[in-house]
Amino acid sequence: MTHSRRTFLAGVATTGAITILPFAARADNHESDVFMDGKISVHPVAHASFVMETPSGVIYVDPVGAAADYAEFPAPDLILVTHEHGDHFSLDVLNAIAGDTPMITNPAVYDKLPEALQGQTTAIANGESMEAMGLTIDAIPAYNTTEERKNFHPLGRDNGYVLSMEGFRTYISGDTEPTPEMLALENIDLAFLCMNLPFTMDADQAAKAVNTFKPTYVYPYHYRGRDGGTQDPEYFASLVDEGTKVEFGDWYAPGELG
Repeated sequence: MTHSRRTFLAGVATTGAITILPFAARADNHESDVFMDGKISVHPVAHASFVMETPSGVIYVDPVGAAADYAEFPAPDLILVTHEHGDHFSLDVLNAIAGDTPMITNPAVYDKLPEALQGQTTAIANGESMEAMGLTIDAIPAYNTTEERKNFHPLGRDNGYVLSMEGFRTYISGDTEPTPEMLALENIDLAFLCMNLPFTMDADQAAKAVNTFKPTYVYPYHYRGRDGGTQDPEYFASLVDEGTKVEFGDWYAPGELG
């Protein structure tokens, strides 16, 4: 198993009501988990940001925080951004780390990029697909379905993604509630599922969704909420059916929840 160790001090990133502490403030060293017989390594960074090392290359997902947070990872071969909120999209971080790396975003983020970054970015909308570095990438609609939450993530704007490589399929939810498109997913080997209130869904909704589309592995992530809306990943795990293994990444520092 490959482990990623970080000993540097990064800055504190504040994303609305969510504060992401630097790695130096965390309890452990964010050791990676491996999948696909060791061919895929997952490195949680914070909240909704993570790095995947895959047979197709290194993928950064929703990189935010500080550029130093990514200094000890291999350079990205592909960057994915799900939507425009500050805990998923940081122009400062992209300017610092992207270089000439190809990026895939939803159209709303593409429109916010400077011309230089637009030149290396492909925007795909809900329901569209593309090929990149040997992957098939499907844009899965990500949106709120509860009436009082619809202003956070309206229908048609934001993306989740399904990445298909060598018979291994990864679903990245972005910010969403359970939607018909999510519940219809099939043959998902690894899922990253958001859960926090009031912005996305609670642990009960998330577990019901997982028990419907039945990924082999699932990471609860993005579970820090506002005004008591933080969700308990252990509680979520207690609701998930046998057949799906729940993985626990170190997404937050001790004491950061509550």
